[in-house]
Amino acid sequence: MKSIYDIIRKPIITEKSMRNVENLQYTFEVLPKATKTQIKHAIEKIFNVNVVEIRTIKVHRKARRVSKYEGFRPAYKKAIVRLRPGQTIDVFEV
Repeated sequence: MKSIYDIIRKPIITEKSMRNVENLQYTFEVLPKATKTQIKHAIEKIFNVNVVEIRTIKVHRKARRVSKYEGFRPAYKKAIVRLRPGQTIDVFEV
């Protein structure tokens, strides 16, 4: 079994994810094979918060091209986590 620090790869900080912070929804890139219960356990242990809901999305790879070289942006899995009211995660504070 992977450690809880391996399950959560990094926070996803975009304009859309920052708008969702106002609704207590935080977005993370997670391990592709991680389940919702593993993600919930990892978030609660790492950030010391209570998770109410988790939604997961598999983002497929996208073709990229730089001049004559073609490649792909890798696929990943992201999790949108909603917290109990009154709790925050400091990583997303600006």
